[in-house]
Amino acid sequence: MARHGIVGAGPRVFLLILTLLALVFGGFLWFDYLGIIDVKDTLAPVLGLVGVRTRTKVEAPLAADLLDRQRLDMQWEALRIREEELSTRSKELDLRQAEIEQMMDAVVERERALEEREKSFNDQLKQYDNRNANLRKVSQQFVSMPPQQARDRLLEMNDQDIIDILRMTDAIAEEQGVNSVSSYWLQLMPADRSATIQRKMLEKPNE
Repeated sequence: MARHGIVGAGPRVFLLILTLLALVFGGFLWFDYLGIIDVKDTLAPVLGLVGVRTRTKVEAPLAADLLDRQRLDMQWEALRIREEELSTRSKELDLRQAEIEQMMDAVVERERALEEREKSFNDQLKQYDNRNANLRKVSQQFVSMPPQQARDRLLEMNDQDIIDILRMTDAIAEEQGVNSVSSYWLQLMPADRSATIQRKMLEKPNE
């Protein structure tokens, strides 16, 4: 009966299997090195036991997350631009409101000035009407007097009052279609006083 070697068949089979595994493992590593296949990530636990460092796995971000983030960034940027536009518009409106208020104040001031001018004009007109009414009344009183008495009363007045009464007397006579007695009153006055009054009447015509 033939004798086998000192080592039994079992250990030789086990050694053969280990050899085959080593060859397969080495082939994977060689193909990985050549870039044909990528097995380092799969064999990382085994490689770690034998002291071989593997590549750090970098997880690629999801495309959907990037799109959402870009969309949010664009929305925030749009909101920021819109906020700046609204702020600028608000400042413009504030300036416009200030201008309008200033214009309104100017209009109110002009209206107040016009009201004061109108009131002053009305007061002057009222005074003028009252003076004319008084002059008309005084003129009628003088006309009803004897001419010498009217002359004496006139000579007691200042030149401007005499001129106003003479002009009112002329106006009343013209309204009534009669001759005015103002010229006769002047004839009865002293020559120098009569000349002075007539000169002043020519220098300042009746308005």
